[in-house]
Amino acid sequence: MKDFLTLCFSRDIVRRASYTALIVGAILTAINHGDALLHGQMDPTRVLKIILTVCVPYIVSTVSSASTVLSIKKGQS
Repeated sequence: MKDFLTLCFSRDIVRRASYTALIVGAILTAINHGDALLHGQMDPTRVLKIILTVCVPYIVSTVSSASTVLSIKKGQS
């Protein structure tokens, strides 16, 4: 678990996950909240949902990358 968490916070994985979150999060935000953004219908609940919309691809990318690196390292041992 310690190795996994160390990988999750490594520079390369954080950078890759951040790029993924920005791109995928922007697309999902446009799909799910685009009409509200265009009409200025923002409230705290919607802002929280947009933040979570960006967090989900970040977490998925981070877990996927860390798991892949760990499995490659195990195969090389």
